[in-house]
Amino acid sequence: MSIALLFAIFFLLVILGTPIAICLGASTFITLLIFTDISPIEVSAMIFEKVEHYSLMAIPMFILAGNLLSKGSAAQRIIEFAKSCVGHLPGGLPISAIFASIIFAAVSGSSPATVVAIGSIMFGAIMQAGYPKKYAVGTIATAGSLGILIPPSIVLIVYGVTAEVSIGKLFMAGVIPGLMLGIMMMTITYIGARRLGFEKEEPQPLKIRLKKMKDASWGLFTIVLVIGGIYGGIFTPTEAAAVAAVWAFIVSVFIYKDIKLSELYATALESAKTTSMIMFIIANAMLFAHFLTIENIPQQITEALVAANVNKYMFLLMVNLLLILAGSFMEPSAIIMIMVPLLLPVAVALGIDPIHFGILITVNMELGMVSPPVGLNLFVTSGLTGMSIKDVIVAAFPWTMTILVGLILITYIPEISLFLPNLMYGH
Repeated sequence: MSIALLFAIFFLLVILGTPIAICLGASTFITLLIFTDISPIEVSAMIFEKVEHYSLMAIPMFILAGNLLSKGSAAQRIIEFAKSCVGHLPGGLPISAIFASIIFAAVSGSSPATVVAIGSIMFGAIMQAGYPKKYAVGTIATAGSLGILIPPSIVLIVYGVTAEVSIGKLFMAGVIPGLMLGIMMMTITYIGARRLGFEKEEPQPLKIRLKKMKDASWGLFTIVLVIGGIYGGIFTPTEAAAVAAVWAFIVSVFIYKDIKLSELYATALESAKTTSMIMFIIANAMLFAHFLTIENIPQQITEALVAANVNKYMFLLMVNLLLILAGSFMEPSAIIMIMVPLLLPVAVALGIDPIHFGILITVNMELGMVSPPVGLNLFVTSGLTGMSIKDVIVAAFPWTMTILVGLILITYIPEISLFLPNLMYGH
C-alpha cells in the first residue's frame, strides 16, 4: 500500500506539471507521514543528511568552472581550433561544432552548458556557410549531449555517489564511449554533407593550426589539469573540481581578460542557481530512493527477476527501454537517484559490472536530453535558434539515431567502457 501511494502521488504531481524535485519530495514526505512514525523534523534532517557527501561538492565547482570559461572567449578559441583541424572537410563547420563540443564537454561537465557555449557561436556560422537550418540545429542539439558522458561529468558524479563506486573509474570509463559517439556523429555529418553537395576545401596550413591551438591552449589545459591530476594521483575528482574552478577564474580574468572582476558576482550567482536546482533534485530523489530501500523494493525486484530466469541481455534491454522512457520526462540526476538503487542490485546479481552499468545509464540520459517531450537540450536549442520544439526534434533525428546505435554497442560490448578503467586500475 505504501509503495502504491508513493507512486500514485508522484505520477499525479508529474501529470499536474509540478517540478520534478517537488514531485519526489512531496510524494515521499506524505507517504512517510502516513505509513511510518518519522516526524516532519526527522524528514527535513534526512534531506540534509542525503546531500552531505564529499563527492557532491564537485558539482558546484565544475558548474562554476564551465560558466567562467563559457562566458569568456575560451569557447570561441576552442571552436577556432576545432575549425582549423576539421573545417576543410565536407560538413566541416558542423563537424567542427561536434569536435568543439567534445573538447568543451571535457571542460564543463554539463550538457546544456555545452549546447549554449558552442551553439551560440556555431549556429550562425554554419548557416552562413550555406548549410540548411535543420542541419545546423541537429548537430548542435545532439553534440551538446556529450557533455554528460565525457569526463568530468556531473551525471557520472551523481551515479558514483548513488552506486558507491569510484568516480575516478567512471570518468575513465566515459572517455572511449564519449569519443566513439563523437566520431560516429561526425561521420554521419560528413556523409550528409557529401550528399548535400559540399566539397572538401584546402586545409589550413600547419602554422595556422598551431597558432589556433596556442590561442586555445589555456582553456585546453583545463582538461589536462583535471584528467591528468586525477589519474596522476595528484588529487581526487572533488579536489580536481576546485582546481578547475580556480584555473578557469585565472584564465578568464587574468589571461584572456574576458571577464571583469565586477562581472564575477553575476557568473557566481548563475552557477549558484544551477547548483541549487541540481542539489534540490538530488536531495529529494535520495529521500525517495531511501524510502524504496527501507521497503525492500530493490531486493524484491532482484528476487523476482532472478526467479523469472531473466538473463543479463534481456535485463539490459529492459533497462534501456525503461531509461529512454524516463529520460524523455525527467532530469538525469533524479532518474539516477530513483533507478540505480532499484536496478543496480539486479545488475550485480546478473554479473554486470557497476562501472559499465553507469556508462550505459549515462548514455541513456544523453538520449533523454534530445528526446521529446521534455528533452532539455531541445528546449535550449529552440531558445538559441528560434525554431519550434517540433522542428528541433525532426532536425536532431539522424544524430539521435546515431546515439541510439552507440547505446546498443556500449550496452552489449562492455569492453568499450571497461577497457581504460581495467588498464589503469586493474580488474
